[in-house]
Amino acid sequence: MNKPLILIVEDDPSVRNLMVTTLKTHDYRYLTAENGENAILEASSHNPDIVLLDLGLPDIDGVEIIETIRSWSSMPIIVISARSEDHDKIGALDAGADDYLTKPFSVEELLARLRVAQRRLPLMQKDLDNQSSVFKNGDLIIDYAAGCVYLKGEELHLTPIEYKLLCILAQNVGKVLTHTFITQKIWGSSWDNDIASLRVFMATLRRKIEEDANNPQYIQTHIGVGYRMLKVE
Repeated sequence: MNKPLILIVEDDPSVRNLMVTTLKTHDYRYLTAENGENAILEASSHNPDIVLLDLGLPDIDGVEIIETIRSWSSMPIIVISARSEDHDKIGALDAGADDYLTKPFSVEELLARLRVAQRRLPLMQKDLDNQSSVFKNGDLIIDYAAGCVYLKGEELHLTPIEYKLLCILAQNVGKVLTHTFITQKIWGSSWDNDIASLRVFMATLRRKIEEDANNPQYIQTHIGVGYRMLKVE
């Protein structure tokens, strides 16, 4: 079975060469683009399985590229960027990115994120097969069979990682889950970047399910430890 086709969108030659070498070494197929215009052209004409996208391109901002790709495709997009501020990460995730890796990163981190993108849906389905078809907690409903989440009857649009994060919490209502436990479940690792990314995904998830993020109804933070889903009557 062929490895996925990866589109690398990166204008820095040294970083692009590192990613190309990594993919070659692990027998991935790949395409490259040095700017946003070429990235959109390659994505639309070759329909890659996964996109590795730098945000700081010379012609088009990466967030705009994400929005453009999302207008026709749900292909996984992993943002790889030197922008480390949470608002930059949240902006990319809100635009439709699936994951976020901050530069500098290790080869092992990059490969781990690619493996997650490859196996995410089959693993989620395997986990959900062992659960009841519907989870209810207050006004929050997760329809595992359909892969949909509803709040007060309205469907929420979650990224794949937000959805998996919510499912992990829902499977352990009332239990405090450590950062390490959650990141291992989502990415299979607990790098510093993983824990930083977890904080960002939790922030975007909370904005979608909590009426007041300062007084959370569903997800409680245990500072320095992790998170817990509260039981809501």
